[in-house]
Amino acid sequence: MYPTRKAVATAAAFLAVAATAGCEPDTATTSHRSPVKPGCPTALAKARQAVKKAEDVDSPWAGPTSGPEAVRGKSLVFISQSLSNPGPTGVAQGVQEAAKVVGWRARTLNGKGTDAGYRAAFDKALDLEPDGIVLGGFHPKSTAEQVEKAKKLGIPLIGWHSTPAPGPSEKLNLFSNITSKVEDVASISADWIIARSKGRAGVVLFTDASIPFAKRKSDLIKKRLATCSDVKLLSYKNLPIPEANTRATEEVSSLHSRFGDKWTHSAAINDLYFRHAAPALRAAGKEGDGAPYNIGAGDGDPSAFQRINGKQYQAATVPEPLSEQGWQIVDEFNRAFADEPASGYVAPVHISTADNNGGALAWNSEGYRQAYRKIWDK
Repeated sequence: MYPTRKAVATAAAFLAVAATAGCEPDTATTSHRSPVKPGCPTALAKARQAVKKAEDVDSPWAGPTSGPEAVRGKSLVFISQSLSNPGPTGVAQGVQEAAKVVGWRARTLNGKGTDAGYRAAFDKALDLEPDGIVLGGFHPKSTAEQVEKAKKLGIPLIGWHSTPAPGPSEKLNLFSNITSKVEDVASISADWIIARSKGRAGVVLFTDASIPFAKRKSDLIKKRLATCSDVKLLSYKNLPIPEANTRATEEVSSLHSRFGDKWTHSAAINDLYFRHAAPALRAAGKEGDGAPYNIGAGDGDPSAFQRINGKQYQAATVPEPLSEQGWQIVDEFNRAFADEPASGYVAPVHISTADNNGGALAWNSEGYRQAYRKIWDK
């Protein structure tokens, strides 16, 4: 599938490969004139092992099984980073569903992808006098004044992808932040490229540097890719999510003109980049199931699964369990209302491909609804 590079002399290859962290030379050679294989055998072996585990579809519920009985009659407001971003939108739908189960009211507001939009939506949320507010995909610092007002009013806040780390943050006034571990998502996304390419790839990495969570994720992907000497980062492209629909086609066309067939793989901090990249790749004569092989390092919205299932310019995603995380947010608020600590649960990473998702349009752990209902309905 991938061209084999010409072998080089053992001494020269040893110096080049040994200088690369995480990539070890082939020690099986018996003569200084014997060839060594390009790539990074050690990093490749580790990547294959990690990917195999992450692609496992056996996912029994590993989250909380105990907690407070549902407190009735509460109201929530979910402020979405942007309603055009299917990640927070999917979580908001999960919140709506779970809120109905416990008899709460839930409303979703659009942050429109800008700091000004987040502040306006937060001000509106405060005017609604809810019992809890969700920061869906933006950092609390961008709405510092509103966060302080919520604190004074005694309104608990829960983030979704609001900070790089999951769990509570007293400093940022978050009862909890719901997200998978960014380190795990980044590592497995890079490992998929290393494993899929057999350690030889030309990669384009898409990020949104305006979102600290996203920037940290892409920086970690870059760092992980660098553990393999024959995986080359061709371009690290900053393309803000709100601008992806208008700029992606031009950017992808430019990248293809620059790199051509050297561009074999892509990773992006969000699946929607490949929704907008597809027309440009198609116009360039690329096949939907061919290179560049693309992986979304986050979200896993239904359109991403459709592209993956149809083999249309996206080969894999590391999906967040969006609906499940919406239910978790409701459970975490219930713990806050009952003066109990956050659950501390973090969903494990998973890789979805056309070979393992069975045509599904989402990824969630098995039995999460039943588990939360059992906690709430005592």
